[in-house]
Amino acid sequence: QVQLVESGGGLVQPGGSLRLSCAASRNIFSIYTMGWYRQAPGKQRELVAHITSGGSTNYVDSVKGRFTISRDNAKNTVYLQMNSLKSEDTARYYCNRVGPPIFNWGQGTQVTVSS
Repeated sequence: QVQLVESGGGLVQPGGSLRLSCAASRNIFSIYTMGWYRQAPGKQRELVAHITSGGSTNYVDSVKGRFTISRDNAKNTVYLQMNSLKSEDTARYYCNRVGPPIFNWGQGTQVTVSS
Protein backbone atom coordinates (compact mmCIF):
# COMPACT_ATOMS: atom_id res chain seq x y z
CA GLN A 1 0.00 0.00 0.00
CA VAL A 2 1.26 3.47 -0.85
CA GLN A 3 2.00 5.86 2.01
CA LEU A 4 1.33 9.56 1.43
CA VAL A 5 2.85 12.27 3.60
CA GLU A 6 1.70 15.86 3.23
CA SER A 7 3.63 18.88 4.52
CA GLY A 8 4.01 22.62 4.09
CA GLY A 9 0.86 23.94 5.72
CA GLY A 10 0.74 26.71 8.26
CA LEU A 11 -0.77 30.00 9.28
CA VAL A 12 -0.69 32.71 6.63
CA GLN A 13 -2.29 36.10 6.20
CA PRO A 14 -4.85 36.75 3.47
CA GLY A 15 -3.03 37.36 0.20
CA GLY A 16 -0.11 35.22 1.24
CA SER A 17 1.35 32.08 -0.29
CA LEU A 18 2.19 28.54 0.72
CA ARG A 19 3.59 25.54 -1.10
CA LEU A 20 2.33 22.15 -0.04
CA SER A 21 4.24 18.93 -0.71
CA CYS A 22 3.06 15.34 -0.85
CA ALA A 23 5.65 12.60 -0.79
CA ALA A 24 4.76 9.06 -1.79
CA SER A 25 6.48 5.90 -0.61
CA ARG A 26 6.97 4.75 -4.18
CA ASN A 27 6.78 6.04 -7.72
CA ILE A 28 3.11 6.51 -8.51
CA PHE A 29 2.82 9.96 -9.99
CA SER A 30 3.89 8.90 -13.47
CA ILE A 31 1.16 6.27 -13.44
CA TYR A 32 -1.89 7.75 -11.74
CA THR A 33 -3.84 10.97 -11.80
CA MET A 34 -3.10 12.64 -8.47
CA GLY A 35 -5.09 15.30 -6.73
CA TRP A 36 -5.05 17.73 -3.88
CA TYR A 37 -8.15 17.62 -1.74
CA ARG A 38 -9.21 19.80 1.16
CA GLN A 39 -11.68 19.52 3.99
CA ALA A 40 -12.88 22.45 6.04
CA PRO A 41 -14.63 21.95 9.39
CA GLY A 42 -18.19 20.81 8.88
CA LYS A 43 -17.75 20.38 5.15
CA GLN A 44 -17.15 17.46 2.84
CA ARG A 45 -13.75 16.81 1.39
CA GLU A 46 -13.40 18.34 -2.06
CA LEU A 47 -10.97 17.86 -4.89
CA VAL A 48 -9.39 21.22 -5.69
CA ALA A 49 -6.72 20.33 -8.24
CA HIS A 50 -5.45 17.31 -10.11
CA ILE A 51 -2.67 16.38 -12.48
CA THR A 52 -2.76 13.46 -14.88
CA SER A 53 0.08 11.09 -15.64
CA GLY A 54 0.52 13.05 -18.85
CA GLY A 55 0.85 16.33 -16.99
CA SER A 56 -2.54 17.87 -17.73
CA THR A 57 -3.97 19.86 -14.87
CA ASN A 58 -7.40 20.93 -13.78
CA TYR A 59 -8.74 23.08 -10.95
CA VAL A 60 -11.97 23.78 -9.19
CA ASP A 61 -13.27 27.24 -10.09
CA SER A 62 -12.65 28.68 -6.64
CA VAL A 63 -8.86 28.22 -6.93
CA LYS A 64 -8.29 28.75 -10.65
CA GLY A 65 -5.60 31.32 -11.29
CA ARG A 66 -4.35 31.10 -7.70
CA PHE A 67 -3.27 27.48 -7.19
CA THR A 68 -0.84 25.47 -9.29
CA ILE A 69 -0.37 21.70 -9.04
CA SER A 70 2.87 20.13 -10.21
CA ARG A 71 4.89 17.00 -9.65
CA ASP A 72 8.45 15.73 -9.60
CA ASN A 73 8.44 12.06 -10.57
CA ALA A 74 12.09 11.63 -9.60
CA LYS A 75 11.31 12.75 -6.06
CA ASN A 76 7.94 10.95 -5.87
CA THR A 77 6.45 14.29 -4.83
CA VAL A 78 3.48 16.34 -5.91
CA TYR A 79 3.17 20.02 -5.02
CA LEU A 80 0.45 22.59 -4.63
CA GLN A 81 1.55 26.21 -4.93
CA MET A 82 -1.10 28.41 -3.37
CA ASN A 83 -1.04 32.15 -3.98
CA SER A 84 -3.43 34.97 -3.08
CA LEU A 85 -4.81 32.89 -0.26
CA LYS A 86 -8.24 33.71 1.13
CA SER A 87 -9.89 32.89 4.43
CA GLU A 88 -12.13 30.43 2.62
CA ASP A 89 -9.04 28.40 1.69
CA THR A 90 -8.68 27.45 5.36
CA ALA A 91 -8.88 23.66 5.52
CA ARG A 92 -6.88 20.51 5.99
CA TYR A 93 -5.24 19.57 2.70
CA TYR A 94 -4.61 16.03 1.51
CA CYS A 95 -3.21 14.43 -1.59
CA ASN A 96 -4.43 11.18 -3.07
CA ARG A 97 -5.07 9.40 -6.26
CA VAL A 98 -8.14 10.55 -8.15
CA GLY A 99 -10.24 7.46 -8.06
CA PRO A 100 -11.86 5.21 -7.30
CA PRO A 101 -9.87 3.44 -6.18
CA ILE A 102 -7.79 5.68 -3.94
CA PHE A 103 -4.95 5.07 -1.54
CA ASN A 104 -5.19 5.29 2.23
CA TRP A 105 -5.42 8.92 3.31
CA GLY A 106 -2.39 10.54 4.89
CA GLN A 107 -2.57 12.83 7.89
CA GLY A 108 -2.94 15.93 5.76
CA THR A 109 -1.51 19.37 6.42
CA GLN A 110 -3.44 22.25 7.96
CA VAL A 111 -3.70 25.56 6.13
CA THR A 112 -5.11 28.47 8.08
CA VAL A 113 -5.60 31.84 6.39
CA SER A 114 -6.21 34.55 8.92
CA SER A 115 -5.07 38.03 9.84
